[in-house]
Parts: sequence; structure tokens; C-alpha cells
Amino acid sequence: MWAFCLSAWRSGLRSRAVMLILMLGVVLVGVAALAASFSPRQPKTVTMDVGFSGIRFCLILLAVFWVQELVGREVERRTVLYALAYPVSRAAYLLGRFLGVSALLVVAAAAFGALLWLSVAFSGSHYVQGYGVDTGWAYWLTILGLSADAMVVAAFTLWIASLSTVQMLPVALGTLFAVAGKSLGAVLDYLGRGADGDEALIGRYGPALQLIQHVLPDLSRLDWRAWPMYGIQPGDGALLYSSVLAIGYITVLLALAVATFQRREFF
Repeated sequence: MWAFCLSAWRSGLRSRAVMLILMLGVVLVGVAALAASFSPRQPKTVTMDVGFSGIRFCLILLAVFWVQELVGREVERRTVLYALAYPVSRAAYLLGRFLGVSALLVVAAAAFGALLWLSVAFSGSHYVQGYGVDTGWAYWLTILGLSADAMVVAAFTLWIASLSTVQMLPVALGTLFAVAGKSLGAVLDYLGRGADGDEALIGRYGPALQLIQHVLPDLSRLDWRAWPMYGIQPGDGALLYSSVLAIGYITVLLALAVATFQRREFF
């Protein structure tokens, strides 16, 4: 398993598409710094907010493309048979690939986080905010939450890659999963607050969304940006629940991927 993890690490760093996404991340962090000029009152807060959104966007792209490159493409080209020819289980292959992708995501998140930290430090240097931002533990825990978000998406994409026979299906469904998981919390909150008095909307979509929330993870729970930006610290219970949620979904999705991959025929 560790050999597959190491090979995933090496292959992930050599991919041209991934290099383009990494460059896009650097550009988005630069855009976050420029965005501070549009808010003369809270430049550091705006930089951090835009930067967190850019980092999440790039981490999601990296997650789905790394899984596609390291698993989906190998399955499509049947080069996975060379790896499975060794006396190793298919579970070790998938778990090794996932651990490699997870390590790459953590390193990418740390690199993007360091760039954003510098952007926040140097943005708005001419103006002292009434409420400063926190660039300490709260900031780095938020970066960790974004990387956990991307790992959940990577686990889902890995499951789709383990059963898909269409080349770009894991990328497409993985991206849709990320968008739906991020939007679910906001939609449920909107309906829970009465949907601006639209009872018909609640009656039409409320039951379906209540059912979906038991299947689709609420990835917005892993976004803790309000803590470093505004000092609104989530409770210990909220942090624990969101962490357990991420670990639980990753475990279930990996189990599904392994079970599907074990029964898949390549001939």
C-alpha cells in the first residue's frame, strides 16, 4: 500500500494538468490580494475571504484530477493490470492511491495557505482594521478544514472511478458532488428560516432535501473561515461533529470503492 502511495505522490507532482491548477491557485491568491483594494475598511478580511474561496476551488480541482490521473486513467488504459499483477490486494492499491492523493492535497493546501498568509499580511498595510483577522491557529485550522473537504471529494471521486467505464465521468460527478455538498447547508438553512415566507417552496422541496441530507454530506460544515475572519469560533461540538462527519464519509466511500473494485472485471 505504501508503495502505491509513494508512486501516487511522484506521479501527482509530474502531471501537467496539476501544474496548471497549481498555477491557477497562485493566481487566485494574487487576485485575493488585489480584492483588498475594493474594500478600504476591511482589506485583510476581504483578502482572506476571497483567498479561502480560491483555495477551496483549486483543492477540489486537484482532488478530482489527481484521482482521475492516478486511478481513472490507469483503469481506462488497463495499465492498472501491471500493478495488480504483483501479489497485492486491490484494496491496497486503492487505499495507497487515496493516501497519496491525500498527502498531495495537504501539501497543496499548506502551500496555498502560506501564500494567502503572506497576502493577508501585506494587504491593507496602510489601514488598521477595527477588528483584526487571526492568522494563527484559527487560520491554519481553516486551511485544514478545506483540505478535509477536498479529501471527502477525492474519496467520492475514487468510488466513481472504481466503477466508471466513461473517462471523464469521475471528474464530472466529483465536481458536482463538491458543489452540491457545499450548497446543501445554505439551502437547508434558507428553508429552515422560512424561505422568506414561501410555504409552497418549503412544501415542494423540503421533504426531498431532508432525505438528501442523510445521504449527501454537508461540506459547508468544514468551512470555518468565520473564525479567523471575524473571531466567531465554532463550538467544540461543531468542530468534533464536522471532523467525525468527514472521517465517516471518507470511510464509507472508501469501503464502497474497495467493494466495487474487488468485483470489477478487466478482461
